[in-house]
Amino acid sequence: MTSAFAITARRIFDGHMFHEDAALLVENSRVKAVLARADLPGGMMHHDAGDALITPGFIDLQVNGGGGVLFNNDPTVPGIRTICETHARYGTTALMVTLITDAPELKREAIAAGAAAAAAGEPGYLGLHLEGPHLSIARKGTHDPALIRPMTEADLAYLLEQVPRFGIPMITIAPESVTPDQVRRLVQAGYRVSLGHTDTSCSDVAAYIKAGATLVTHLFNAMSQLGNREPGLVGAALASPSLHCGLIADGFHVDPVTMKIALAAKTGPAHIFLVTDAMSTIGTGENGFDLNGRTVYRRDGRLTLADGTLAGADIDMLSCVRYVREQLGQPLEEALRMASLYPAEAIGAPSKGSLTAGKDADFVVLGADLDIRSTWIAGTCVHTADTKPSWAFA
Repeated sequence: MTSAFAITARRIFDGHMFHEDAALLVENSRVKAVLARADLPGGMMHHDAGDALITPGFIDLQVNGGGGVLFNNDPTVPGIRTICETHARYGTTALMVTLITDAPELKREAIAAGAAAAAAGEPGYLGLHLEGPHLSIARKGTHDPALIRPMTEADLAYLLEQVPRFGIPMITIAPESVTPDQVRRLVQAGYRVSLGHTDTSCSDVAAYIKAGATLVTHLFNAMSQLGNREPGLVGAALASPSLHCGLIADGFHVDPVTMKIALAAKTGPAHIFLVTDAMSTIGTGENGFDLNGRTVYRRDGRLTLADGTLAGADIDMLSCVRYVREQLGQPLEEALRMASLYPAEAIGAPSKGSLTAGKDADFVVLGADLDIRSTWIAGTCVHTADTKPSWAFA
């Protein structure tokens, strides 16, 4: 790919505002500028995307699998690559590969794979999200209760040793299994700590916010709910200006009315952002898979265990954006922010999430019906719906 080029389109959304009849300038893998088409420098190599919309690439902080790969079952660099490549087909340009609660030896394999992927600069790989095993059995969801346990000092020491080998480090914990002091030490080492799979009280959450927890994992799911006398983690998440909240917008995990209420209630500057919680089924025709020795079934848009417990989600990020726009009535720009700008802010990735000068040239070209035309990471096209793209500069 040439080091400098431009793409013109009917509209460009830079993460903050729309630009009509505009050009995106890319140089050395980064955004140089967004400017009016009429101001495009003469002689610059460029492609006209016509009536397309160019928007920041999507960022997914909770991806368990894709393309037939579940990270728990294939904790390798090729597994990570397949997951990233699969989700790029749906507009995701950066993601946190997620390890669900599993045995300690498998976690070590996963972290080693994450470190190797980071060292190799795998396109789309942002870091690891360790979802467990230090959770609450009372709110285990699909996590294997036999593997859930409190965090020991040995566990903590191991986690601290690994930073920053495997990219951005994120961990979901329950206050029942991790102390505020342990959270403080994780945060000081660089971990983004998320609260989830917990039956904690709203009042107890305050100590974890003070210790540095800044995220909530899949809001409403596997957590203490908002009640009239006990607000739970849901209440704390919506009321706290510092807790960024992931939301699975598939219509199964959370009722659309509940999602609308949450979006109206959430106080800033932290926001609700979209996550897929996607499993290996994305991009495949498979009907199920194995998780910790149990079968997960794929039926009618849901992934469930035999008893009906939801086991991750069967949705991609572009579908989440469409759902938020069409079913929740959010403006397109807000739906796009929930998939790009807000997760970048939540995870502390300042070079991601928008198309302003100096940011990584991670973007998606969408058609009029929000269909994927192409996905770009660091100024390189990694997926296209066109078998013979006219923008093949190199």
